[in-house]
This record gives sequence, structure tokens and C-alpha cells, in this order.
Amino acid sequence: MKEKIKLGVIGLGQRGMMLLPLFCEDDVEVSIVCDVYSDRVKDGADFVEEKTGKRPQETLNYKDVLKSDIDGVFIFTSWEMHVPIAVEAMKAGIYVGLEVGGAYSVKQCWDLVKAHEETGTELMLLENCCFGRRELMILNMVKMGVFGEVVHAAGGYCHDLREEVTYGEKLRHYRLRNYLTRNCENYPTHELGPIAKVLNINNGNRMVSLSSVASSARGINEYIKKQRELNPDYNFNFGEVKQGDVVTTIIKCLNGETITLTLNTTLPRAYSRKFSIYGTKAQYEEDNDSLFIDGIHNEFDFKRKEQWGNAEEFAEAYEHPLWKEYKKNPIGGHDGIDWLTINDFIDCVKTGRKPDIDVYDAAAWMSITPLSERSITLGGTAVEIPDFTNGNFAKIKSNVK
Repeated sequence: MKEKIKLGVIGLGQRGMMLLPLFCEDDVEVSIVCDVYSDRVKDGADFVEEKTGKRPQETLNYKDVLKSDIDGVFIFTSWEMHVPIAVEAMKAGIYVGLEVGGAYSVKQCWDLVKAHEETGTELMLLENCCFGRRELMILNMVKMGVFGEVVHAAGGYCHDLREEVTYGEKLRHYRLRNYLTRNCENYPTHELGPIAKVLNINNGNRMVSLSSVASSARGINEYIKKQRELNPDYNFNFGEVKQGDVVTTIIKCLNGETITLTLNTTLPRAYSRKFSIYGTKAQYEEDNDSLFIDGIHNEFDFKRKEQWGNAEEFAEAYEHPLWKEYKKNPIGGHDGIDWLTINDFIDCVKTGRKPDIDVYDAAAWMSITPLSERSITLGGTAVEIPDFTNGNFAKIKSNVK
């Protein structure tokens, strides 16, 4: 085990700069930072120097990072560059921490798997929602049998991103070009990751097919029209947005479970990941943070609102061990999930262990984007989800949280 490791950071936009403070610690040296924009590189290097007293190397070319003397690399770039850089990093023998997002083709997902299997280099998908307090508590309850047999799960990425998307040119944000040209479940892993762990995907179970449909794109195009009316200087000259306001995806699993995913990012709404688990003995719904357990809550069948928020009542009995430990010294960042994610990755690099969210998880979860795009184009026709493990999903992994 290494006592101190050297890390590189590729991508210093909103996400990269947000997470940078979490790994400028005594046991980590951020030795090189990179972005395609020079001001972002300078801001990142300035922060590291101020925090640690040592200025990292600066570069506009990610290949410089992969040629440097580092143990691991964080990839926080635009979605388009996630897979190409991750593949190159694994080929260079560098442990990869990959920020979330969907793939652009199924081939990209196979490229990740191939790079890992040919080099033996590990990749961790930095899906922080898998470290969420309630997600891990429900996972713990499922493992303890409280839910009985889980038969269905639902999740969503429901987040009003109209401003971020339509002001994308000014913000230098990659979402704009994606929403202009694609129509798909473009950000699947926040909702799917925790569900996949509950359903033991790639750990005795796998996803076999999906069907996706998309609504029209009226919400975001209406928003653009309204901004033009309110602000004479509003300059959106890219035509109409192609991405549907709401994308619904239904996934079938090998062991019989179904999953419903909802992407809703261009309508006015409150944030939600809609994490919901339905079992033969219990049900949980994130939006009202409530549990319905057979034999305990049956009398509230027609008055469930009285039990909204009751999940906290079960925390003492079912809190996940990771969160029991974390609550002794809580650190910020999306209510702690960012810190838990980054800390887990750093431990992986130090010890060389296989991550709990590995390259096969990354490939399966990220494949939902191009597969949903294909299904939408075919009018909702079901399409096959490849087995990126080549049959190894049947081998039970004991290290999964």
C-alpha cells in the first residue's frame, strides 16, 4: 500500500473545480492539471498551490498528463472525451477515476472493457449517488431481507437544466451541443447506479433489454422563446433543441426485475432522482422519503401521507456501516457523497484494489445512452443490452457494497 500517491486532473470546469478541494490532502499530491481552456488551468493550479504550497504542472494537452509520473487520474472533461481519455489512461497503466455521463456508442463501452482486460488497469466510475445515505440504507435493508424479493425499481434524473443548456455557449458547457443534436437518456448513471447495486447487476444478474420513448422538446424551446422576449441581448441562434423534454426508459433484467428510468431536465421542476424500490415485503420512494413495510404500515393504505418522511425512523436500525462511520466526521460535497466517492477512489489507487464500481459497471450503465437513442429512433422498439462481462456476471463478487 502506498502512503502517498500522485494524481493528475483532466478537466477543470464546474465539476472538476468543485471536487478539487477534496483531494488536495496530505496523502495526495496533485502533480499536474489540464484543461483545454488556459484560464481554467491557471485557476486549478492556483488553488492547488494555495491549498498545498506546491504548484502542479500545467498543460492544455491531456496527453501530457498521461505521460507524467502519476498513479491515478481524474477525468472531468466533456462527455465526448470521457471514454477516449479513459482508454488511453488504462493503456498507460494509470488507475482511472471517470466522471459520470453516457457513452456515445456501444463500441465505446466495449473499448473500455477491452482496454481494462488487455492491460489489467482498473477504472472506477465516480458515481457519487451510489454513496448516498438513503441509497445505501435501502441497499442494506434489501441485503437484510426487509424488502423480500425486489421485483421493480425506478429512478430518474429530474433537474431543471434549461439555463445551463441554453446558455451553454457562454458557460462553455458541453450539454448545449448534446441537446441540439441528440435525443436519448443522456445522463443515466445517477439513477441507475444505486438501482444496479440493489439488483446485483454484474453480480449474479444483468440487464438484457430496454425500450425508450421521448416526448417532444416543447419545454426547452418555449424557454428559449421566453428568454428572447425578456432579454433583447439573449443570443441563441442554434435552431430548435432536439432532446426531448422527458425520456422514459424501461429495462428488463435477466432475473425478472424491471427498471424504469426518467430523464426530465428541460421542464420547470424540483430536483429529484426518484429512487424507488418495490419488493414483495416493502416499498421505498425517495420523493416523499417514505417506507411502506408489510405488517407495519398496512393501516396507512389510504392515508400514506401521514407516513411521508418516515424513513428516518428506520435509520438507527438500518443505516449502512459506511454512513455510520462517516457521520462521526461529516465532510461536505453533495451531502457527503462526493467526499465518500473521492475517498474510495484514493483508497483504490493506494491499495491497487478493484473498485466496487468497476469498468464493467461503467460499460453497462453508460451503454444506456446510445441504446436509448437507438430505441427512440425505432419508435420505442426493444433493443438488446450487451453482456459486457462475457458471462462473468454470474460470478458473485463479495466486495460489492
